This record gives sequence, C-alpha cells and structure tokens, in this order.
Amino acid sequence: MNWFNKVRNRIPFISKRSTEDTLWHKCRDCDQMIFIKEYEENQSVCPECGFHGRIGPMKRFLHLFDEHSWEVLASPKVKEDPLKFRDQKKYIDRLKAARAATGESDAFLNAKGTIHGKDAIIGVQDFAFMGGSMGLAVGEAFVRGARAAIAAQCPYIVFTASGGARMQEGALSLMQMPKMTVAVEELREAGLPYIVVLTDPTSGGVMASYAMLGDVQIAEPKALLAFTGRRVIENTIREKLPDNFQSAEYLLEHGALDMIVARADLRDTLGKLIDYMTPARAAA
Repeated sequence: MNWFNKVRNRIPFISKRSTEDTLWHKCRDCDQMIFIKEYEENQSVCPECGFHGRIGPMKRFLHLFDEHSWEVLASPKVKEDPLKFRDQKKYIDRLKAARAATGESDAFLNAKGTIHGKDAIIGVQDFAFMGGSMGLAVGEAFVRGARAAIAAQCPYIVFTASGGARMQEGALSLMQMPKMTVAVEELREAGLPYIVVLTDPTSGGVMASYAMLGDVQIAEPKALLAFTGRRVIENTIREKLPDNFQSAEYLLEHGALDMIVARADLRDTLGKLIDYMTPARAAA
C-alpha cells in the first residue's frame, strides 16, 4: 500500500470507494473477470469456462433442499486444542479467526430437509474454515449426520471439500478416518444410501477415506481431486503424469467416479438417486 492510500484510509471523513475486488470475481481456472452479481446468480460457476467455485454449507442447503423444508442440525461439542498446539499462531486463535470469518463452529455442517419431497440429510464440508481440514469436530459431525440419517431412515449425502487432516490435532485428526468409515458401514447395515459429491478441492486423508466410500460417487466439473501432490507422486513413481491427472474428468474416465454433475443439475440428480435407491420408502 502506497503512502497516499495509507493516509486516505486513516482519514475518517473520506469514505472508501468500492474496489474491483468487491465488484468482480476472477475465475481461478480461466482468469476471466466476472461481474460478482452475475457470478453469484450463476451459483458461483464461471459462465465462460464452467469452473465451479467454492461455496459454503448454507448456500448448498439453499440450492438443494425444498424451500422452507430444512433445518441445520446442532454442531457437536468436542475438546478444543487437545494438544495445546502452536505454530506461528496458537491453534485456538486460528479457530477463533475461522469462526469469525465463516460464522460456523467448525468445518462440517449437517442439515435435514427434503429434496423433491423426499427426506435427506446433507453434510457439507466448508473449505473456507481452515481449508476444510478434518479434525475432531469434523469427525464427530460426520458421525452424528450419519446416525441422524439412520434415525430418520433417509439417505446421507456428503459434500467434500478439504485439504486433508488438521495438522494442529496431530494423530487425533487421523483417527477420524476409521471413525467415519465405521459410520459409513452403519449406514450400509441400515440399508440406507450414502452419496458423496466431491467438490474442488478434495484431497489428503479425506480423499483416502469417507470421500471415496460412497454408494454413488459424484463430482462437480473440473474439481481437483487428489490424495497427495503431483510432484510427490511423480518423484515416487518416476513418471510424468498427464496434465489433467487429478481432475474429476480424469477420475471419471478411469472408473473412480460414477458421474460428473453440474451444480445447476445437482438437485434434480440427487432427487432421482433418492428415488432409485430407496424405492420402498418412496412408495410408502
């Protein structure tokens, strides 16, 4: 920031003008500048290249559930900062900053409602909360969402978006992987669908566990989906990987996904899947 801007920002009677950041959004894929109102009206999808931007839980719920049919489920209380971790900042301070920025208690939120009149519970991982990292609160929220679906005898639909395990919780974060895998098995034993929608980005321990255990695996277009970084894999196998190696399109082509669905079509697609996968309940 130059000297003039520093002075201007400190003068109380000069109002700050709207900057390009408040009026325009730059697409992360094609670098196109998009009028922010147009971008938001298009569900945060680039109208030029179709890249699907990151959105939080509340927008997901609004887009997917029938109007006025849904309610957010209470977030679980877990022990905060169990390791008293500190890097450049205290972990507890990072949590406070993330909560202030997102308005949520942690990186995973569940809601119960209907999609085309059919009951469903949706869990959404929020990348805006510390990169959607998986810790104690995320693991507990996932388990409670799965058990709420069992209690309601309805599908559990999970949207993943994460950089992986939360380093500030060490081995405790990694322990969430088997914990959530057990919750998925509980859904299967109850005969209920577990549907996963992978969004940009999904990686690390999340990609290595519950993100790839769905009865149906869906992804949004052009989503980055990876267990670890390209350079790490190339150095390990000593081979050059294709440019689109970690894209949703590559995974679909090689059988790791069932379908890629644009955000505008997700609601209808999920409604059809619920009908197909719960025929007895749909008839009742």
